[in-house]
Amino acid sequence: MAKRWYVIHTYSGYENKVKADLEHRIETYGLSDQIVDIQIPTEEVTEIKDGGKRETKESKVLPSYVLVRMEGNDDTWSFVRNTPGVTGFVGPDGKPSPLRRSEFDKIMRRTGARGTTPAVPKRTSTSLEVGQSVRVVSGPLADFDGQVSEVMPEAGKVKVMLMIFGRETPVELTLEQVTAIA
Repeated sequence: MAKRWYVIHTYSGYENKVKADLEHRIETYGLSDQIVDIQIPTEEVTEIKDGGKRETKESKVLPSYVLVRMEGNDDTWSFVRNTPGVTGFVGPDGKPSPLRRSEFDKIMRRTGARGTTPAVPKRTSTSLEVGQSVRVVSGPLADFDGQVSEVMPEAGKVKVMLMIFGRETPVELTLEQVTAIA
């Protein structure tokens, strides 16, 4: 029987525990031929802290969800559903519905997993907010002060309004080029 990817919902923060419990139960009950893979999609996120310090951490792409590749039948659904920490399957009326290949690829592309299309660039998050005062710390505009007009964390950029030659001028900078002014 064909194995398909299903999405299970877990208690918040229980994804790793559910994966470990499920792997243990699969081994104990000898179901490794029916439930063949378990994934918790993650991606690297770079945070820019005050002072321009970069910190990279792993973040879940789908918090509270785990992907399971298995045969879709009443026995495997019941087995997975009765794993501690699992609240149910994603699907209409709680009935398990397999992911389409395109949906699975889109989720896994964010993780940079092999065998899928190329990974999207790493995500960057920042504590900068629109309206916040910042100082340019590098590049040709170093030492200019301005106000954030737009934050683009996915691109790792920020748009800042700088006073240049007596005129307010919008300038797009990388997150590393600015630091918040207290």
